[in-house]
Amino acid sequence: MFWHAPYYRHPCFREGAMAQFAIAPGIAAWGLMTGVAMVKLGLGVTASLVMTLVVFAGSAQLATIPPLLGGAPMWVVLVTAFCVNLRFVVFSAHLRRYMMHLPRWHRLTMGYLSGDLPYVLFVQRFPEPARDAEGRLEQMAYLCALGSTNWATWLIFNLSGVLLAQWIPATWGFGFAGVLALSGVLWSLADTRLRLISAATAGIAAVLAADLPLKLNILVGILTAVALCLILEKHVDRVPEADT
Repeated sequence: MFWHAPYYRHPCFREGAMAQFAIAPGIAAWGLMTGVAMVKLGLGVTASLVMTLVVFAGSAQLATIPPLLGGAPMWVVLVTAFCVNLRFVVFSAHLRRYMMHLPRWHRLTMGYLSGDLPYVLFVQRFPEPARDAEGRLEQMAYLCALGSTNWATWLIFNLSGVLLAQWIPATWGFGFAGVLALSGVLWSLADTRLRLISAATAGIAAVLAADLPLKLNILVGILTAVALCLILEKHVDRVPEADT
């Protein structure tokens, strides 16, 4: 998408790139930790490089490696990846209104490049779809910049983590650093009561189910949080709490 001239020549492309660069250090840290973790968990350098070049989903990459290496049935691996990435179904459903005027290959490419923080930045900048051609071009240039910058940052540092993993001592605590990187993303997005309840519920349920095999406690946490939030959705105020 970033090579599409009407997009990268538009002023909004630069604006979107600068907005994504502002949060790039967090993406870089998470990409580096994920690359190191994949090798340290036993996936191997070659398989980790292939996964990095093909799969663009850090949380799913980490979540599926333990059951994959543990000999879990393929349905467990696929269900784990599906549940971890379920949020992108919501993202794509919302972005559909912005993108249906585009050719299919544009939509497919942007779907691959989509990410949590680019989505958040985009909907904050453009709460509603444009109604004219110039407005649509402006929005797509901004979204293209967010997605391509996010992907490039992730790819560079994820590959670096894979290639440097064999020289990085495990005692450096990269697993804990990865948790800290995700925690920063979590707290930046948990700006409503419902999101806080969801995060707390998922964490508590996952800890309580920690003894389940094949990392199924992750699925338990996700399903518990989703079920509770569906029940509470109509009763919890979603307005961001500025004083929190």
